[in-house]
Amino acid sequence: MENFSLILAIVVVTALAFDFTNGFHDTANAMATTISTGAMRPKAAVAMSAVLNLVGAFLSIEVANTISKGLVDESGIQPEVIFAALVGAILWNLLTWLVGLPSSSSHALMGGLIGATIASAGVGAVHGGVLVTKVLIPAIAAPLVAGLAAMLASRLTYRLGRNANGEAAKKGYRTGQIASAGLVSLAHGTNDAQKTMGIITLALVTGGAIAPDSDPPVWVILSAGLAIALGTYLGGWRIIRTMGKGLTDLQPQQGFAAQTSAATVILASSHLGFSLSTTHSVSGSVMGAGLGRKGGVVRWSTATRMFVAWGLTLPAAALAAAIAEYVTSFGTWGTAFVAVFLIASSAAIWVVSRREVVDHTNVNEGDGAEETPDVVTTAIAAVTPPPTGTVEEPDAEPATRTATV
Repeated sequence: MENFSLILAIVVVTALAFDFTNGFHDTANAMATTISTGAMRPKAAVAMSAVLNLVGAFLSIEVANTISKGLVDESGIQPEVIFAALVGAILWNLLTWLVGLPSSSSHALMGGLIGATIASAGVGAVHGGVLVTKVLIPAIAAPLVAGLAAMLASRLTYRLGRNANGEAAKKGYRTGQIASAGLVSLAHGTNDAQKTMGIITLALVTGGAIAPDSDPPVWVILSAGLAIALGTYLGGWRIIRTMGKGLTDLQPQQGFAAQTSAATVILASSHLGFSLSTTHSVSGSVMGAGLGRKGGVVRWSTATRMFVAWGLTLPAAALAAAIAEYVTSFGTWGTAFVAVFLIASSAAIWVVSRREVVDHTNVNEGDGAEETPDVVTTAIAAVTPPPTGTVEEPDAEPATRTATV
């Protein structure tokens, strides 16, 4: 640690700030369906998620190693490059949080790192094979696999419970939903907290503070876990509203199926070292579960906006990071300017967010235009109509509220 310079300290602090935004941005991944179905009170849900995020941060370092050792050539970059990458990622996280879109914090970080690295050392410093196999392919596969699994699990759940007592079954599913939400939180800690660990470790290597190919130090693991846990506890209520109410309305059976499917996909990816987007996985599972109930509606207008945000995340964060890297290349004053700009922009976004406050008291509220089943929903229901039973509530009228984000 004798080589721990001022710029390296700035990078570490900025990385933990990103980790904090990751926490409140991605709280919805674990708790949105649990909150929307009434299985847990909002504040209790985010508190449980925060604790399990912290625990999950200590379970694996495979994803951290993918970032710190695999994605870019660490010998070709400096700490200023990593600082620029984090600036791009934080700005994208805050902008998407402001409008309530559940975009991927993971891809924002990846995009920022790629953009800043290319601006500093050229395209050759990015390991394309790792980018494709451990970032891009999982980005496409995760929501599809999680969505299909959640849809099938929902249908199976209704079929197996068709003769069960309605209220008793609902209580049982709510209990299962709490357990599965905890599993998603644990999985989120094993995947997303590691990304900040990886970026800090990469900064320490490029700054000469630790040897190349080192694993994340214990203090890095602890600080990253605490930062994401604190962000999770504060709760990204805008995104929780979109995920819990804006995409579809879920019953406890569907919430249980969605969260269990997402947790399975995330944990498997963490074990394999894939830098998976937990947002993509959970969003896919929520939509799949929405299609798994008779009369269920997926609000494709909201989903389309979310898909557009997913597609823009990597290039937008990369562009912002590349510009930040260009400014920091002018020296100390450039780095100071970027830091001041980041702080000012973050403050401005927070001020704008106060015009319409969304918190634990109104997270399940919101009115919007009616959205009826469209071609996709109708076609899926026609091909494989889900089972009905006494467990399922009457579907006299599909959910009509679209969340205001």
